Amino acid sequence: MPLSRHLPLLALCLFVTADCRFPTLEHIRTSASEEAQSRAVAGLLRRLLGNRSSEFVVSVNRSLSNDSLDVCELSSSKNKILATGSSGVAVASGIYNYLKYFCNCHVSWCGRQLELPSPLPRLTGVLRINTPHRFRYYQNVCTVSYSFVWWDWHRWEEEIDWMALNGINLPLAFTGQEALWQEVYRALGLNESEIEEFFSGPAFLAWNRMANMKKFGGPLPQSWHVNQLVLQFQILERMRDFGMIPVLPAFSGNIPRGILRLYPQANVTILGPWAHFNCSYSCSYILDPRDPLFLQIGSLYLAQVVKQFGTDHIYNTDTFNEMTPPSSDPAYLAAISRSVFASMTAVDPDAVWLMQGWLFYSDPSFWKPAQIQALLHGVPLGRMIVLDLFAETDPVFSYTESFYGQPFIWCMLHNFGGNHGFYGTVESINSGPFKALTFPNSTMVGVGMTPEGIEQNPVIYELMSELAWRKEPVNLAKWVSLYAARRYGSMQDNLTAAWKLLFASVYNCTVPNYINHNHSPLVRRPSFRMNTGLWYDPADLVEAWKLFMEAAPSLMSKETFQYDLVDVTRQVLQVLTTHFYLDIVNAFQSKKMSELMIAGGVLIYDLLPELNRLLSSNQRFLLGSWLEQAQSMALNEKEAQLYDMNARNQVTLWGPSGEILDYANKQWGGLIEDYYAQRWVLFVQTLVESLDSGVPFNQDTFNQAVFQIEKGFIYNGRKYPTKPQGDTYEIAHRIFLKYYPQAIKKLH
Repeated sequence: MPLSRHLPLLALCLFVTADCRFPTLEHIRTSASEEAQSRAVAGLLRRLLGNRSSEFVVSVNRSLSNDSLDVCELSSSKNKILATGSSGVAVASGIYNYLKYFCNCHVSWCGRQLELPSPLPRLTGVLRINTPHRFRYYQNVCTVSYSFVWWDWHRWEEEIDWMALNGINLPLAFTGQEALWQEVYRALGLNESEIEEFFSGPAFLAWNRMANMKKFGGPLPQSWHVNQLVLQFQILERMRDFGMIPVLPAFSGNIPRGILRLYPQANVTILGPWAHFNCSYSCSYILDPRDPLFLQIGSLYLAQVVKQFGTDHIYNTDTFNEMTPPSSDPAYLAAISRSVFASMTAVDPDAVWLMQGWLFYSDPSFWKPAQIQALLHGVPLGRMIVLDLFAETDPVFSYTESFYGQPFIWCMLHNFGGNHGFYGTVESINSGPFKALTFPNSTMVGVGMTPEGIEQNPVIYELMSELAWRKEPVNLAKWVSLYAARRYGSMQDNLTAAWKLLFASVYNCTVPNYINHNHSPLVRRPSFRMNTGLWYDPADLVEAWKLFMEAAPSLMSKETFQYDLVDVTRQVLQVLTTHFYLDIVNAFQSKKMSELMIAGGVLIYDLLPELNRLLSSNQRFLLGSWLEQAQSMALNEKEAQLYDMNARNQVTLWGPSGEILDYANKQWGGLIEDYYAQRWVLFVQTLVESLDSGVPFNQDTFNQAVFQIEKGFIYNGRKYPTKPQGDTYEIAHRIFLKYYPQAIKKLH
């Protein structure tokens, strides 16, 4: 290999300590006092454990760690647990480790199990928990739209508590940024209509920020800006109190069209359409970072960010996200990143740029080694951190010599669009971070979780966050057995066996380069070309379902079990939908009317209504909750209608005409009944009429007709229940009695 290939690594070795940490990142540390961090953990424990929180004595002592790697020490004194850590996050995650492995407790997005033994189990000696990872990152720039968009402070407080318990110390903090952009654009001389036509609606702001789209779902009411700004102040204060390092937004070059009125000579590129959107809503205006105006706008904005939000010196912006740069010349690409970074250091000389590495994965035909290296080396080594965003499936560090010397964070993306549906790559995430650490000349500085949407598959996120505190991979079968015990508060042989089956099958996708969008025909517009492939043997899922049903009578009082019973039954019905779909297609193609009507009839008149009833029986599977949260942000009826449209559109059409149709599909009570099931009714009716009349089925004609159903759902004005209805066990048991025999027959 020629010496030139090693130059980035040689340069790196000049300023990297023996264990490959970056002196250039040493200033990235919390400014919160030890007392403030201790108080934050005490507050978390009060919210989590009530009166029992007094049995924990917490303290933060930075000197516990001499190398910036978090550590927590726990011990027993009388009937209390003493927990001392190098940061608030270290203490919180140390206590959660104790709660999990000594008290059999569990906290997740999808239920809690907190039956603490009394007195607390004693520790003999000192339990020391530490991490080999400087940073534990959390969030994707899309999560703010798919999951957080309608949150109030109470829900944010719960999430930040969850972050602390799971050891997160580097969270994205993107809330409220449009309010600052509004001020910057006003200061530059834009009028209100020019600003209004730039911002998208609340449910689509993530892609507005990334220069993918504009305007759709807007305009943003002024009350939105105020509300989000207040939230951001609360979010940042709490994150920092825990000792977290919030990542703030910076400028990428995405500008309103109105800038050209003020600066007609500016070097601006108008991008092509994005994701089937027309230029009314896409074709963004991108200011060339080499134009002096870029530095002016970028530094004006970041100065506003730092003034309003303070800073911990890490900023995220993403150039060319799912967009092809206008030139592949390495000199051009290096100049671009140099200019972006200059707009940060003009305001904050200590700035570190955090960049998502998604562009290298999503457009490999453009991003060859020379182009990647040029973009990365436009920034001094150690002053950029790259998120290897989808490393559990397709790690970029492995073919870029550890990002050519720039520090990187190994991330698990896991979920696209916030879809429901069991999925995981447990073998990959169990081994991946450890392989990355020992990769030749590894520049890895942390691990991260970067899902597009959350509140699904909690087991995967608990495993991933725990691995950040491990020195070696876990025994997956043993780990998931203990998970089952603490999730339900007791060891149940049926459930241990069920979870082992799930972990070895549906949660262990080993198909190369598999992307987890839920492609099930259940949640996709019907056609004859639907994706019916599975990466696992559904017989394992059906067996796990049987074991859950056997355990159900004694566990229905547990919210964690209720959720999982709904979830596993939902997954089985999802797979059965695929098989009824295949029966429908085969019957139609064989011109067997009676078989078509039987398969179609069972699907649309029994299976889907039963699934809707099942989901409607659990608080966490309600369309009504999503819509109620959206409307609760409104100050008046006009705003309520705007937010309701945003909320409905995102999970269905994703655009005015289904531009990203069903990408963010959800399995919720109400949505099954009024959206997915109605499409299937029309599909089956159309096929029956086609056989009856002899007129061939035409997909384009069907698409036009079904679009009226899809659009009709968005504007139907219907109020959906916000409280669960029906008895979960009765519904699940009835479904089991009806469909288990069919599942055995169809799925074995």
